Amino acid sequence: MRAIGFLSFYDRFATAPMLVLLAEEEGVSLDGAVQLVTCYVLLYALGQPVWGLLADRLGRLRVLRLALVGTLLGSAASVAAPGFAALLAIRAMTGLFVGSLFPSMLTIVGDSYTGAARAREISSLQTFTALGTTAATLAAGGLAAWLDWRVVFALTAAGAALSLVLLRRVRLPAVKGARREVRSAFTAWPVWTYVLGLLEGAILLGILTYIVPALERDGLSTALAGAVGATYGAGIIGGAYLARQVVARIGRTVMIAIGSSTLFAAFLLASLSQSVTALTATSVLIGTSNAFLHSSLQGWATDVAPGARATTVSLFVASVFLGSSAATGLTAGLTRNGYGSVFTATCVATVVLAVLAVGSHVLWSRRRTD
Repeated sequence: MRAIGFLSFYDRFATAPMLVLLAEEEGVSLDGAVQLVTCYVLLYALGQPVWGLLADRLGRLRVLRLALVGTLLGSAASVAAPGFAALLAIRAMTGLFVGSLFPSMLTIVGDSYTGAARAREISSLQTFTALGTTAATLAAGGLAAWLDWRVVFALTAAGAALSLVLLRRVRLPAVKGARREVRSAFTAWPVWTYVLGLLEGAILLGILTYIVPALERDGLSTALAGAVGATYGAGIIGGAYLARQVVARIGRTVMIAIGSSTLFAAFLLASLSQSVTALTATSVLIGTSNAFLHSSLQGWATDVAPGARATTVSLFVASVFLGSSAATGLTAGLTRNGYGSVFTATCVATVVLAVLAVGSHVLWSRRRTD
């Protein structure tokens, strides 16, 4: 099951390292090529509410199989795309199906574990998603440069086909009561987690997209820039290991504070310098923050409406990736003269996120125990 988490993040992050090469081969501007990421993530996000509602009504595995079939067909069509316009449309539709994979895994974890055990399982799942991110960032640029960018999407198709075969052996217990409680996903606290997810997605994932292009802009090769970007995955893996060791002792609120502080340090460093050394450190720190901050917010989302867990988790993930898509779309034009100003603005946004996330989680925890 965790391999599906690997696959979803491999496909999610495979396009960014190829943007410069795709722009050159397809005869479009870099701003135009960035839309491959923006549109993919937009459909990824917009499909979440539908997937969540379907999973709460039809069952987790049924929806997961449907999403894998769509991922398989979309990836195969990406390989055969006759031009950039067709590729853009196909990648957007592929994002719609890939968008169901990770929330499904997260919901299954929420159904199966509680408390610190759930936090540890989410961290373990993050390790596999980090491996997918790392593999994509390392391999996509190299495969595109040395072979063909279509090979990158063909690997997703093969992974989806294999996952469908392996999933035939998996059985999960039915989740009772969800049909009657879907409305709970739209009460105050769940909606607040969606707001936090929107802001976090814009900061963490949206601006992360610019690490590799910023290095390529300064003359670093696609393969080397991809290798630097892949250190994000190493940061998640290391951070997830640390998070599993301390989560039972320090609790989620402190985890959120640590993750927010780490994210601020990452973008502060990037705002001061866009050298290889600085952006490598930034990438590692963003990954570490992901393991503390993002996993904690995800865990919170699984707690706020247990009777509509799939819907709540899907809406939270939708907000994260909608924020990511909005950030890349709105800031793409600002990067023509460099990336420093974007990284500086992100520092300010990170402070806002830290205050809101830590403060509101303290309030929610107190009201929960009253």
